[in-house]
Amino acid sequence: MQKPNTILLVEDDQVNAFAVEKVFLDLGLGTSLVHSHNGEEALEYLRGESNRKPDIILLDLHMPKINGIEFLKIVKSDPVLRRIPIVMLTTSQDQWDIEECFALNAAGYIIKPLDDKHLAETIKTIVLYWSCSKLPLHGRRVAKATIADIRRI
Repeated sequence: MQKPNTILLVEDDQVNAFAVEKVFLDLGLGTSLVHSHNGEEALEYLRGESNRKPDIILLDLHMPKINGIEFLKIVKSDPVLRRIPIVMLTTSQDQWDIEECFALNAAGYIIKPLDDKHLAETIKTIVLYWSCSKLPLHGRRVAKATIADIRRI
């Protein structure tokens, strides 16, 4: 089982961001959490040449500058970034938001639990799920061995 190395949290609410960061520390998940305060800041991070691309993005929906829907549209139209799974982590239970996020290829839609215990369970479940799932290499190609290569081994 391979845990995600890096998760990008896109969350404008400092209290919610702190709660998620605390869960990662308390659970000792062995996953690096990078926090961006809005979609614009997250795009700058994702496009930064020296920044490690996240294995997963946890995305809030209602944010200033670039909201979750706009962020999804931009990332999913980018040939390099579109392979990164994006899980919505939001308070919105609006059916239109849910439908729109899945139409834009969100990998999941999770309502943020309001208490710390349930938040910890939710984050642990997300990381566990993506630990069991194969993740893309974000643009890196894996060379396929030819029969000649195998014979040389």
